Amino acid sequence: DVQLQASGGGLVQAGGSLKLSCAASGFTFGDRAINWFRQVPGKEREMVSSITMTRGNGWYADSVKGRFTISSDKAKNTVYLQMNNLQPEDTAVYHCAAVWSARWFTTDRAEYDYWGQGTQVTVSS
Repeated sequence: DVQLQASGGGLVQAGGSLKLSCAASGFTFGDRAINWFRQVPGKEREMVSSITMTRGNGWYADSVKGRFTISSDKAKNTVYLQMNNLQPEDTAVYHCAAVWSARWFTTDRAEYDYWGQGTQVTVSS
C-alpha cells in the first residue's frame, strides 16, 4: 500500500506542544520535498513548512517561524513537525504531502505525488 500517514494531532492548551509525524509506506522519499499544510474550514489551505529530503533544507511560513521545527529520519522514512508554543490560531487539520524537490514551493495539489490524510490539531485558549 503506497501512502503517507500523518499522525500526532490532538487537543492541547495554548502554549503547549505537539509533534506530528508523516510516515511514508510503499515508497521512499528520494528527491522529494515533504510539505506540511493546514486547512481550516472556509479558509485557504496554508503551507506551513517544507523540507527537501536530499539537502535537508527547511522552510517555514511566517505564521509559524520560530515555533515549528521540521525534521526527517530517512531510515524511518518519516518527517516530523515539532510544534511549540501553540496558539488557538494554529487549530486546523494538518496534512503532509510529497512533491518533487524542484517544486517544493507549489501549493497546487495536482503536482503532489502523495497526499496524506489529515490529523486534527486543536488548541484551546
